[in-house]
Amino acid sequence: MANGSGGGRHPGTAGPAGRPPAYDPRAFHPFAVTVDLAVFTVREGLLHVLLVQRGEEPYRGAWALPGGFVRPEESAGIAARRELAEETGLSPDTVRGLHLEQLRTYSEPDRDPRMRVVSVAYAALLPDLPEPRGGGDAAEARWAPLPAAAPLAFDHERILADATDRIGAKLEYTCLATSFCPPEFTLGELQRVYETVWGVDLDRPNFRRKVLATPGFVEAVEGPPRRTGGRGKPAALYRAGTASALHPPLLRPEGR
Repeated sequence: MANGSGGGRHPGTAGPAGRPPAYDPRAFHPFAVTVDLAVFTVREGLLHVLLVQRGEEPYRGAWALPGGFVRPEESAGIAARRELAEETGLSPDTVRGLHLEQLRTYSEPDRDPRMRVVSVAYAALLPDLPEPRGGGDAAEARWAPLPAAAPLAFDHERILADATDRIGAKLEYTCLATSFCPPEFTLGELQRVYETVWGVDLDRPNFRRKVLATPGFVEAVEGPPRRTGGRGKPAALYRAGTASALHPPLLRPEGR
C-alpha cells in the first residue's frame, strides 16, 4: 500500500510511529509556476483574444498569451488577476469583479526552454475594452480576431484552443454570455454574443423566447433609458440575472 498523500514513497527518513516521515526538499527538482490568460472579448462582431508581443527571450518578438510568474506571496488566482490588470489597464477593483475561471494546468517538461515551468491557465471574458497596453516583458499588446493568424509562443496555441472550446461549450449551459455584455444590454446584443462565439446565425424570435423563458437569465431594466437598435423601434434594456446555470440549456444548432 502506498504511503502518504502523494501515493508513493517519501524521500527522507521515517519518523516516529504515527508521524509522517521527514521530507528533504533537496530531493525534488525545483520548478516555477506561471499563469497564462486567454482573455476574450467581442469587438466589431468578432471574437477577439488579447495577445502580447514578447520583448525578451525566449521567443522574443513572437506573440503570446499574457501571463507571468506567480510570486512567492501569491496564489495562482491572485497572480492571474494581477496580470490581467497589468495587461488591460483596468484597475484591480474592476478586475476583481470580472469573470475569470481556471481552465487547466499545463505541465509538459519541455514546454518552456528556460527551465521546468508549470502553468495554470485561466480564461477571462470581458465586455469591449479600449486598446490594451504592453506590460512587464511585453513590447506590445493587441486584440486579435480569432482564429489568431500568427503562431504563438510556448504551447499557447493549445491553451487558446482549449479555452475557445471551453467558452463555446459553457455558453450552452451557463449564463456566461452576459459577461461579454455591458452592464445594460439589449437581447439583440446578447444574441450577437452567441452568434459570434458559436459562428452561427440564430433565429431572433426563438432566441428571445428562450432567453425570457429561462428564470434568472436576464432581468429587465425598468423605465428609461431605452436604446434604438438600428431603424427599428427602441429596444428594451436588460441586465444579467441572478442565475448561473441555464435550465433548460440553450443548445447551439446541430452540426456546429
